[in-house]
Amino acid sequence: MTQPTFFHQLRSTIALHGVKLQVVSDTGRGTPIIFLHGIAASSAIWKHVLPAAAAHNRCITIDLLGFGASPAPTLASYTIDDQVNALVRAIKRLELKQPFTLVGHSMGSLIAARYAARYPKNLKKLVMVAPPIYVQPTELSNIFERAQMDFYLKAYKYIRENKNFTLHNASIIQKLLPVSESLAITEKNWTPFVKSLEQLIESQTTLNDIASVTAPMEVFYGTLDPLNHTGVMKIVDRMKGIEVHAVEGEGHVVSKKVAAAVVKALK
Repeated sequence: MTQPTFFHQLRSTIALHGVKLQVVSDTGRGTPIIFLHGIAASSAIWKHVLPAAAAHNRCITIDLLGFGASPAPTLASYTIDDQVNALVRAIKRLELKQPFTLVGHSMGSLIAARYAARYPKNLKKLVMVAPPIYVQPTELSNIFERAQMDFYLKAYKYIRENKNFTLHNASIIQKLLPVSESLAITEKNWTPFVKSLEQLIESQTTLNDIASVTAPMEVFYGTLDPLNHTGVMKIVDRMKGIEVHAVEGEGHVVSKKVAAAVVKALK
């Protein structure tokens, strides 16, 4: 008999108690900025951001649960609450004495938004880079936007249900990316990857989180980002207290051009 979702999450929460995320780098002085990477990636994606950002700020990069140098507990469900709870413990260890800026890329931006909504007093600013913000297709009135959303959700399901196909093509795509560290789906992180897709990205409520954020927000997305849903981004652009920036000619990764735009927002 299958246990209810509540008990799966309870078991996951208990299993994660005491698990420590890897703080990969902590450099510079000034206002603390914490950087979170995306799915199947690591803190290495920030290589074009850190040199400039650390000139006037204290820049901290953290590898998310299941990825990079952080642990991948076998009982973890890799829900957004799993990720945020682990992040809370990591930030607590840093003993920051002032509100900080939180920057997230891709899946990391969804986690950052949930953290910002839950702990508003801790945040000076929230920056979301290439956020894959999705809703259920039925929530969209435009027929083309519904079709686009339906395609994303079906594609993600196919990706996580066809391991050999995904691993083979991920290795090819990785070699073509301008920042190769942006995607590293391997046997080692396969379970965190597929669970994160299903439990965090496909079943997200990020729009609700964003609506609850009280800190100033800036959102950056590439005009050629294949994971950006244009209809949802229009909704985000209309929300109060959010500045949305389109980076012309850029895709999903933190390229030099995207990095320059983000660094400007952090000054």
